Amino acid sequence: MTRFNKQHFLGLIFAALLGVGLIAPFTFLTIEEDIEQVTPVAPKAIPKVVKKVEQPLHDVTLPNFAKIRDVKEKKRQFFAFIKPAVLAENNRILALRVEIERLIAQLTLEQPFSEEDLALVADLIAKYKVSKKFSLLRQLYELQVKVDIIPPALILVQAANESAWGTSRFARIGLNFFGVWCYKKGCGMVPGSRNTGAKHEVAAYSSIKQGVARYLHNINTNSAYTVFRTIRSQLREQNQPLAPEILATGLIPYSERGTDYVLELTEMIRHNRKYFTFPNK
Repeated sequence: MTRFNKQHFLGLIFAALLGVGLIAPFTFLTIEEDIEQVTPVAPKAIPKVVKKVEQPLHDVTLPNFAKIRDVKEKKRQFFAFIKPAVLAENNRILALRVEIERLIAQLTLEQPFSEEDLALVADLIAKYKVSKKFSLLRQLYELQVKVDIIPPALILVQAANESAWGTSRFARIGLNFFGVWCYKKGCGMVPGSRNTGAKHEVAAYSSIKQGVARYLHNINTNSAYTVFRTIRSQLREQNQPLAPEILATGLIPYSERGTDYVLELTEMIRHNRKYFTFPNK
C-alpha cells in the first residue's frame, strides 16, 4: 500500500470513528418527552330550557285567532266575539244615562228626590269620580258628561289594535283586549318590557264583559280623556251622531304614538266598516 493510499485509508477510518463517536452517545439515550397527561373531560351538559306555558287567568274559551289564516274570516270572528259584550255594556250605560237625565229634569222642576234617587246619585258620583263638594245639580251635569257610551266601531278597532286581533298575551291570558293597566300587585300580568322600578301590571279579567266594562269606565273617568268626553258632550248638545272618527281624536293620550295612533284607528274604522254596522246612539 502506498503512502498516499495508507494516509487516505487512515483518514477514512478516523472520519468513521469520529462519526460513530458523535452519534453513538445519542443512540443510547432514552428520550423522555414532557407530555402533559390530559384526562378526557365529558362535555358539559347544556340544560334544556323548557318554556313555561302561561296558563289563562280565566275560564273563557277563546277562538284561536292566530290560526285563522283568512284575514276576512279572522276579522269576522274577532268582531263577532267582542261585539255582544260591547253592545251590552253600552246599553247598560244608556240606561243609567236615562236615569241621570230624569233626575236632572226632576231637580229642575224642584221635585224632591226619593231615598233611592239619592242613593243612586251617591253611588254614581263615587264610581265616576265626581266631587262631593259640587252642588247636586252640578254633580248631575258632571255625571251626564261621564256616563255615556263609546261608538261600538271605535271600541272594536281599539280592541283589534291593542290585542293584535286577539293574539296578544294579554288578550289570551287575561282577556284584556285594550291594554288597560292596574296598580295592585297580582292584579294582572307583569309586562315583559316593564321598566325597572315600575309597578304597574296589565289587568286580567274573568270575562269579556268585565274587560269591556273596565275599558269604558277608564275612558269615562280617567282625567287623561277629558278632551274625549268634552267632544262627546258637544256632539250630544248639537244633536250630532257620535261619529267614531271624530271621537278618536280624543284618544291621543291612549298611546305613546299619539297622533299616529289616532290616524291608525281612523284608518281601521274606514277599512273595517263593512264588518260592523251599528247605529250611533
